[in-house]
Amino acid sequence: MGQKIAVVGATGRVGHEVLSILAEFQDEGKISIDSVITFASKKSKGKKVSFGNEELTVLCLENYDFADIDIAIFCAGYHVSEKYVPIATEAGCIVIDNSSYFRMKEGVPLIIPEINKEKIMEYKNHNIISNPNCTIIQMLLVLHLLYQKAKIKRIVASTYQSTSGAGKAAMDELYNQTKKIFTNEAKKPEIFPKQIAFNCIPHIGEFMEDGSTKEEWKMQEETKKILEADIKVTATCVRVPVFIGHAIAVNVEFYQHITEEQAREMLSEVEDTGILVYDRRKDGKYITQIDVVQENAVYVSRIRKDNTVEHGLNMWIVADNLRKGAALNIVQILEILTREHLSIKCI
Repeated sequence: MGQKIAVVGATGRVGHEVLSILAEFQDEGKISIDSVITFASKKSKGKKVSFGNEELTVLCLENYDFADIDIAIFCAGYHVSEKYVPIATEAGCIVIDNSSYFRMKEGVPLIIPEINKEKIMEYKNHNIISNPNCTIIQMLLVLHLLYQKAKIKRIVASTYQSTSGAGKAAMDELYNQTKKIFTNEAKKPEIFPKQIAFNCIPHIGEFMEDGSTKEEWKMQEETKKILEADIKVTATCVRVPVFIGHAIAVNVEFYQHITEEQAREMLSEVEDTGILVYDRRKDGKYITQIDVVQENAVYVSRIRKDNTVEHGLNMWIVADNLRKGAALNIVQILEILTREHLSIKCI
C-alpha cells in the first residue's frame, strides 16, 4: 500500500522540485504513493500544480489537521514549520522539514542519506526528520568521503549563494532590478538589504552577537551534528546575482596527509555518491553555477594543495540548491523512510 503524502509549500520553488522528483521516483518504482495533497497559503488556494501528468489543486494549510496524512513534506519556511509541524506530528503524521526550525533540536535527525541514513530511524523521537541547509548538503557530501581517509581539523568556507535560496520573490527582485538598470530606472531593494543586481551581498540571515550571520552559524553547527565531530568551521556566506545554483570555495585542513591526487581519486571512484569531479585545469574546464541547473549531482572542481599548511586542500563545490540542496535530498530521505522503516503503515 502506498503512502498518502502532503507537500506544504507546493507553489514555491522547492515545492515545485519536490513534486517533480516525487513523480520521477514513483515512475522509477523507488517509492509507492497512494496520493499527494498540496498545500500553500490562503492566497495560493485553488492554484494548480503539476505532479507528473496530473494537475493538483492547492489547498489552504490553515485549520488542516493532518489526521489522514502519512508523511508531510514541509518546504514553506521557518515560521510555517514552527506553527504547523507540531500540529502534523500530534496527528500522527511523520514530517520531513526543510526549514531550519528543528535542525538543532535534540533527538531530531539531520539527514544526508549518503552520510547518515542510519539516523533516519530516530524520527520516532519526535516524528520529525530535518533536511540540512543547502550549502551544508553539497559541502559535506564531498568532505565526508575525504574524512574517511584523513580526519578534518578545520574548514574555511566561502559561499556564493543564488537568489533562489531566498525564494521566488528574491529571484524576481534580481530580475526586476537588472531590467530596471538597463532602462535607467531605479528600483529600491525590498527582499535584500542592498541591490542584488550586479552586486554581491555578504549577509544571509540575521546577524548574531559575534558578528556572524545565522547562515554562517548553520555551517558550523550542522557540520558538527551531521559528522558527529567537533570540527572547527568558519564561513562567510554571500548572496550573488545568480538565479539558481550555490557554489562554495572550501579550504580544508586535515590531521593526516592526503594528496590532491588521492582526493580526486576518492571522489571519483565510488559509485552512487552523487558526486562528479570535473577538474581539467584548462580554460573553461571547471563547473560554474549555470552548468548545474536541474542537475542532481554535486560537482567538484579546482582541487589543489594548500601550501600554507602541512595537510590542506582547496576545492570548488557547486550544486543546484533546489535539487540536491533541498528537494532531491528530501525525496531520498522519503524513499529510505518508506522502504526501510514504514513497510507497515505507522499509526
